[in-house]
Amino acid sequence: MAEIDRKAQRIKRHKRLRKRIVGTPERPRLAVYRSLHHIYAQIIDDSIGHTLVAASTLEDEVSKDLKSTKDRQAARTVGEVIARRALEKGIKRVVFDRGGNAYHGRVAALAEGARSEGLEF
Repeated sequence: MAEIDRKAQRIKRHKRLRKRIVGTPERPRLAVYRSLHHIYAQIIDDSIGHTLVAASTLEDEVSKDLKSTKDRQAARTVGEVIARRALEKGIKRVVFDRGGNAYHGRVAALAEGARSEGLEF
């Protein structure tokens, strides 16, 4: 029986998704990366390969009021922060890139937080 390599499976799913999901200047890509202890989000314009806005639980602004950086509340806070920063830069609509992870738990909480602050996807 083959050994399960979860990271390799996630990368395989992410590559498959990236064939369809592309960030444009009008609608950049909101990319999410989830590690065991932190969650990261970036808004990327793939046409020029630049990160326009970023937020993560590593930042003091995000993590100062959190009990933990690895729960749904932390992910929701990161979603709210990235949405606020995006709206300040004039970005209202994005394409959501879940990074090969299931749309569940922390990934879904981040998306809910971004939507609650006015980001559309």
